[in-house]
Amino acid sequence: MPYRRTTAVDDRLAAARERLIVAATDLVADAGWAGASVTAVAAAADMSVGSVYQHFPSKSALVVEVFRRAADREATLISALAAVSTAAVPTAAVPDATAPGAAEAPAAGGDPVDRLVQAVALFTRRALARRGLAYALLVAPSDPAVEAERLDFRRRYRDVFAALVREGVEAGSLPAQDPMVAAAALTGAIGEVLVGPVSMTEELPRGGREAERVVREVVAMALRCVGACPVERGWPSFSAGPVPVAGQVAVAGQVPAPAGRPPGGTG
Repeated sequence: MPYRRTTAVDDRLAAARERLIVAATDLVADAGWAGASVTAVAAAADMSVGSVYQHFPSKSALVVEVFRRAADREATLISALAAVSTAAVPTAAVPDATAPGAAEAPAAGGDPVDRLVQAVALFTRRALARRGLAYALLVAPSDPAVEAERLDFRRRYRDVFAALVREGVEAGSLPAQDPMVAAAALTGAIGEVLVGPVSMTEELPRGGREAERVVREVVAMALRCVGACPVERGWPSFSAGPVPVAGQVAVAGQVPAPAGRPPGGTG
């Protein structure tokens, strides 16, 4: 009678594989792709090197899975926020949006430019919160097999931005333009600011008010890139306050008040 693995064995193998992926992801975030050697991943997961090869035939297969898993999570969050107008989306667009179990929050209103604002703000906040992982996903030297995945990852961001720009043009919210060109420019510019070779990486904060200042600047840059006036969209100055979290849409000419304070209030 042929041997058949039990459900308990399958569960243990799946848990071990997941532990390896989590360990490898943390190593990549801390030390880049070069830091995620099979030996280092095995040690971080408290497993043997042989166990790693039991689940992944090569380091290349492991890092591709790490990239694919992390990239899919980021692209799915952005796509969900950009594609819906009122439904809840996973992970609130707040500085600690990478925290496990982060609360759900409603997406921005139906206006495509408002949704573009929220998508750019979420992209920026998450990149600031986990700088090492963002660098690994967007620009860090890596295995050739990862480069093909990275190209697809950047295309997914570009396609989300392009769809929103196209909607904005059709709705009359944005001037006539080629959505794909604008989206490619946005994807490249945001990545350059946050993790590119001439970015301000060492100077950029990870959270708090200083991170919100960067978020506001990146959002304003994105709006100018697609032909929307930041002041008219409610983002007159980085010092005026944080970009609203998902579900709190800016009113033209009115700066969103900090949490707990009414617009125009003095505290």
